[in-house]
Amino acid sequence: MAVEYGATPLDLRITEDLCGFLAGFTYEELPAAVIHEAKRGVLDWIGCVMAGSQHPTLAKTMAVLTAVSGREQATVFAHDLKLGLLEAPVANGQMGHILDFDDTHMDGVILHTSSPVLAALFALADGRATDGRAFIGAYAAGFEAGVRTGKAAPAHHAGGWHLTGTLGTIAAGVAAGRLLGLDGDRLTYAAGIAATQCAGMQQNRGTMCKSFHAGRAASNGVMAGLLAEQGFDSSPEIIEGKRGFCRIYSATSAPDAVLDGLGDRWEIIANGYKPYACGVVQHPMIDAMIALGRKTGTGADGIEQVELSVHPDVVTITGVDNPQTGLKSKFSLTHSAAVAFLDGEAGIAQYSDQRATAAAVVSLRENIVIDTDDTFRRDEAAATIRTSDGASSSVHIDHATGTAANPMSDQAIEAKFLSNAEPVIGSQRARAIADMVWKLDSLPDMGDLSGACA
Repeated sequence: MAVEYGATPLDLRITEDLCGFLAGFTYEELPAAVIHEAKRGVLDWIGCVMAGSQHPTLAKTMAVLTAVSGREQATVFAHDLKLGLLEAPVANGQMGHILDFDDTHMDGVILHTSSPVLAALFALADGRATDGRAFIGAYAAGFEAGVRTGKAAPAHHAGGWHLTGTLGTIAAGVAAGRLLGLDGDRLTYAAGIAATQCAGMQQNRGTMCKSFHAGRAASNGVMAGLLAEQGFDSSPEIIEGKRGFCRIYSATSAPDAVLDGLGDRWEIIANGYKPYACGVVQHPMIDAMIALGRKTGTGADGIEQVELSVHPDVVTITGVDNPQTGLKSKFSLTHSAAVAFLDGEAGIAQYSDQRATAAAVVSLRENIVIDTDDTFRRDEAAATIRTSDGASSSVHIDHATGTAANPMSDQAIEAKFLSNAEPVIGSQRARAIADMVWKLDSLPDMGDLSGACA
């Protein structure tokens, strides 16, 4: 009896065609909207890194990275330090994601693309003559690879994988390969080398490991690009093959989604940015609770019940009950609802260890009832407050602030960046970085931006 080899070629050429396009497009072919979105993404992410650099988790990471690092080749942001090409991306990637404040693509794939991609690109660009245009092209390529691979694996998230660790590795590997100037064949290798390193489990939400996924994805992406540059090979069917990513990382597969609209629809344009420092699916509900707080002006006294209506994925992803730490509270729907109403915001301070166990917050969390609605989009929510005197007030949010359908303005992106960066590096340096990023397409050497972020 003949047994068919599990990796027998399908000859669909999906991975090869994707990487051939991503290796071959020129900067001049990029739509103006892609270039502008890249600037917004870089500025937002650098701010998240600066704010994240102060988190106590990073002291533990840095203790190990400095002990094992190779030659000092790449800048660690906000630390006045350089580490090896594989260690610096771990630090920068983790800092960018530790506060869950970084950008999120939600058009069919929930992916924090920038933390792994930009951490990889800044490390590689630090020691090479890389201008802003080459950097933008690589950033856009990484978005295409990560998001399109995710769309080919529709049940990937439902399987318990953390997409920033898995898809983020592929995105970082392709971005790194593009920055290194690989041709289509070697960029296909880079995608395959990256994909075979994919990891990251949702079980680790609310722990130090979740942000570590982003750092490892960045580092693995750098390794993938550098190996492919040397001719190290991989399967040319790593996405669509019989044992490829979309087959084994997802209960269902849609490989044709990889090439759908390629070159006409750029995934970075659908990127979203976070006004709140927590799981993105909670954001429409937070919008609703902040609006209710302003509308009623009552505070928590007299509230009998808070009723929330959300997409079912919100409960699946952020259903942590009674969180006891700041990291856990970022994935607690009831905590986010309570602090949004009480504080009128959901920033970094609302997700501290102290706020997670504050008596007023805990008390209000206990009065929150959650209902799921299959007809809601992920960026849609409704909230109703009922008081002991029989009064009620409701708010419905069609699209959460920061999503592609309700985007943050450039001014809001810059204000968020300054709020995150100024406490760490001061106003003068922060504003200088913002000026450089808005002119990224004319920056002759990305090392100048890395140096400003050190």
